[in-house]
Amino acid sequence: MKLTREKFLKLSAGAATLATVPVLGGLSACSSSESESKPKTVRSVPAPIFGKGPKRGVSLYSYHGEFGISMTLEDCFKDIYDTGSQGLEILANGHIPNYPEPTEEWIDHWYELINKYNLIPVEYGHWVDSRLYKGRELSTQESYDMLVRDIKLANKLGFTVGRTKLGVIDGTLAPVTNWREFIEMALPVAEEYNFKMCPEIHSPTVLKSKMIDDYVDFIEKTGTKYFGINIDFGVFMSRGGAAPGSQPEDMIPLLPYVYCCHAKFYDMSDDLIETTIPYDRIIPILKENNWDGYLLSEYEGINRTVSGYPSDQMRRQHVMMKRYLGEV
Repeated sequence: MKLTREKFLKLSAGAATLATVPVLGGLSACSSSESESKPKTVRSVPAPIFGKGPKRGVSLYSYHGEFGISMTLEDCFKDIYDTGSQGLEILANGHIPNYPEPTEEWIDHWYELINKYNLIPVEYGHWVDSRLYKGRELSTQESYDMLVRDIKLANKLGFTVGRTKLGVIDGTLAPVTNWREFIEMALPVAEEYNFKMCPEIHSPTVLKSKMIDDYVDFIEKTGTKYFGINIDFGVFMSRGGAAPGSQPEDMIPLLPYVYCCHAKFYDMSDDLIETTIPYDRIIPILKENNWDGYLLSEYEGINRTVSGYPSDQMRRQHVMMKRYLGEV
């Protein structure tokens, strides 16, 4: 069963409010004469449509097999709008033309689109590329400079949380040994720009581990609110009959430090259930513990490069999440 846009709208509450996307027109890159005749773009983000609690959003990574090939940035935004969600994640080096120095025209275009489709820039995916140079890791100063560059660009685009990937040194995804030094150096800048740096906790890392204990220890010793974690729900995935490394209940003591989650999914059934990750346990835990943040859909199924398939799976996942969240 393919979940078309029309079927999705019928399954979702408030479908009538989603059925029509406002047409603004003329949002593609414009010529200099068109630019002169247009009013200056107001660079502000839309107002939130959801209150406190877990909220739905989408990572543009879900479209990585189609972005720039069969789908434009606006196509992706329209698809996200159709899910009735509002949060947005991008990967800086994959979705920003001329990264890390986009043109002012592109930034205006960005704000036109997020307002047209009522999306809130939530999480900015970026890297401290520790292995940028062959034969050596980045120094603490170089890592700090890279962080500051991205914090400023993220702020310019309206983002308040970073999926701050740190360089890794082993198969458990343990971070480079100097991570504390350059993160602590960057905390005043993160505070100035209201930006929370959050390493992604991704399989095979487990939530009960020294790595997570080290992150929590750093947060508690510094007292910072500008460093936290992003839990990727793939850590709860059952693999080939083996038990997952982490259980949803393992999130509970970490939730004060979790500013965003990747709502990873691989396979949505015709019954609109994720077959490998226990969302029926995950979302109730977030609700019961009054977690206030965005669940950013991240599709990584085997058909992620098949045109139209990610959109179909995305619609299925958002119907499921709406049900668990009590939106329908």
